[in-house]
Amino acid sequence: MHSREEVQAAIERYIAVRDEINAGTRTWRDLAQFFTDDAVFIDPAWGRVQGIEEMKRTVFGEAMEGLDDWQFPTEFYAIDGDNVVVKWKQILPGHRPDGSQYAQSGYSTLIYAGDGKFCYEEDLLNMTHFFEDMRESGWTPPPDMGMPPRHPNRDFSRPDGR
Repeated sequence: MHSREEVQAAIERYIAVRDEINAGTRTWRDLAQFFTDDAVFIDPAWGRVQGIEEMKRTVFGEAMEGLDDWQFPTEFYAIDGDNVVVKWKQILPGHRPDGSQYAQSGYSTLIYAGDGKFCYEEDLLNMTHFFEDMRESGWTPPPDMGMPPRHPNRDFSRPDGR
């Protein structure tokens, strides 16, 4: 187990890059620096993605193409040993007739592996809520956006029994 200060410093750097992505000054691929080469990423749509190169191609690449006008603000994080939970929102462009945003609640669980890197991230998002908001907002995926596999790997097991 790593010190709370080390884990906290890593998650704060990770969140700072997410904030820069939301501001349009960084890209999702910039998050790759926070993961080990053999990291596992569990995405609600793409399923289990293993290895940093595959993560760069899919969950930090194809899956995020065309989402430049979306926002993913962080609400808070909590640390328990090497485990970190991050609460965030996913906000689609546009507003409802009442002026409210098309937003969904999301959570990420990360496992800290040392040296400023995580070996695991599992994102949870209510996909039914997302598809309802997508339909209501009229948002459609751009042609260059990658589509998740038809039958994604739903194994969410953590590496090394963590």
